[in-house]
Amino acid sequence: MATHSVQYGDTTINYNLTYAQRKTLAITVHPDLCVTVKAPEGTDLADIEAKVCKRAAWILQQQRDLERYLPHLPPRQYVSGETHRYLGRQYRLKVIEDGAESVKHSRNYIYAHVQDRADTERIKHLLDDWYHAHAKHVFAERLAACHPKVEHLGIAYPDLIIRVMKSRWGSSSPLGKITLNIKLIQVPKAYIDYVIFHELCHLKEPNHSQRYYELLDRVLPDWRERRERLNGFEFG
Repeated sequence: MATHSVQYGDTTINYNLTYAQRKTLAITVHPDLCVTVKAPEGTDLADIEAKVCKRAAWILQQQRDLERYLPHLPPRQYVSGETHRYLGRQYRLKVIEDGAESVKHSRNYIYAHVQDRADTERIKHLLDDWYHAHAKHVFAERLAACHPKVEHLGIAYPDLIIRVMKSRWGSSSPLGKITLNIKLIQVPKAYIDYVIFHELCHLKEPNHSQRYYELLDRVLPDWRERRERLNGFEFG
């Protein structure tokens, strides 16, 4: 079983693809919202993607209907003892009352110094700023490490934008910009690199064509494994 994705407007639809001895292609949306596609053996990937795109509106509607029955995680309380992730590692939050507000991480803890430990909105704001500052540094560092591997292909160094994205890990612009989801600061650097390479390749091949996948295979041979691990990552 291999994981693939198609783009539908601003939404990325991930699906697990298997080939079988059958005459028609079948698309199933499961209760956990994952999508599986069973295709006749020998079917070209481009034809499969075209059919998934054609059914994209139906897939998203099925996911919306099923989402109502999923168990929801309790909202963040921003109190000592909660776990938060940073670059793949899980840290315990420790809130400390202090006149000089700051957020730092050390060993297994993220320390939030705040004037009033009961002011959870302020703690959230401080943590969000801390994540954004680290994302700005780490994402720039990873882009600088990844770009030399595609520079010889004529892919110019892009401008980097960081923002909250509900349904995508990243996006690219014909104007030479790539956008990364702030949430990626929670995952290991290897998965951040996958998203960066994914978007860098789109600067040369805008569509999910066969040429695009051949390019991605060339610059990041294990991208499928990284994508599968990223999509299955347990955020905290």
